[in-house]
Amino acid sequence: MEEDEAVEEFPPVDRTISVSEYRTIRKGKRWWSAVALVKSFGRNQIAFYLWQKKNEKWARKQKFVIHNKGQWEAIVQSVEEFLPELR
Repeated sequence: MEEDEAVEEFPPVDRTISVSEYRTIRKGKRWWSAVALVKSFGRNQIAFYLWQKKNEKWARKQKFVIHNKGQWEAIVQSVEEFLPELR
């Protein structure tokens, strides 16, 4: 690894949640958003996280969990209806 290459931090999730995989969506000096495949209460879930850095520590600001494929399909359909409005 080169000197200027940053080591990716592991997402700061609650210790009761097991992260199998994750993808950082955007990470800046104060905000970090990511999607993670997590195991919670014995079930796999997909969670969208938003953290804010305060006093040099990441603190969770928001979490949105997708519990099943049907829920995801409803979300995708709704978002796709609004996409033409984006520039």
